[in-house]
Amino acid sequence: MRKLTLFGLVAVGAIGVSTPALAGGPPDTFTDTQHNVTETIPFEGPCAGGPGMVTITSNSVFHVTQFEDGRFHVSGNQTGKFSFDPDDPALSNSTGSFTNGFSDTGNSNVFNSTSNFSARGRTEDGEMLRFHVTSHITIVGSDVIVQFDNVSCG
Repeated sequence: MRKLTLFGLVAVGAIGVSTPALAGGPPDTFTDTQHNVTETIPFEGPCAGGPGMVTITSNSVFHVTQFEDGRFHVSGNQTGKFSFDPDDPALSNSTGSFTNGFSDTGNSNVFNSTSNFSARGRTEDGEMLRFHVTSHITIVGSDVIVQFDNVSCG
C-alpha cells in the first residue's frame, strides 16, 4: 500500500519539482497528463491476503507549482483498473478499479503530504474487495511531527 501512496512522490521527482522558479517572476507551473499507463509493482493489500504483484492501467493528472521562495504545491489524481496476483498460489487473484489522489505542500522547512487511495473489486472466487486508505505526514526540519495511515476495509 505504501508503494502506491508514495507513487505521487516518485512521479513528482520524475517530473522535476525540485527545479527552482525563475528569480523575480511568477511561480513555475507544470501539468502532466498521462493516459493508459501500465505498471507492475510489488503490493500487499491492507485488508487481507499476502504479498504479490499488482498491475495497474491508469489515467493521471499531476499539477506542480513552485514559487521563487521555495514554496511548492503538488497535487495529482490517478484512476484506473488493477489486477492482483498473490505470491501464494493458494490465494485468489483479484481485479477491480482504484482511485488515488494526493496533495503535497512545503517549503525549505516544512513538508505536508496527504493521500487518499480507494479500491474495489472481486476475487476469482467472487468475494468483494473494498478498501480505503488515508495517509498523512507532516515533517518540520528533519522531524516527523504527524504521521498516520487510516485504513478501512469492507
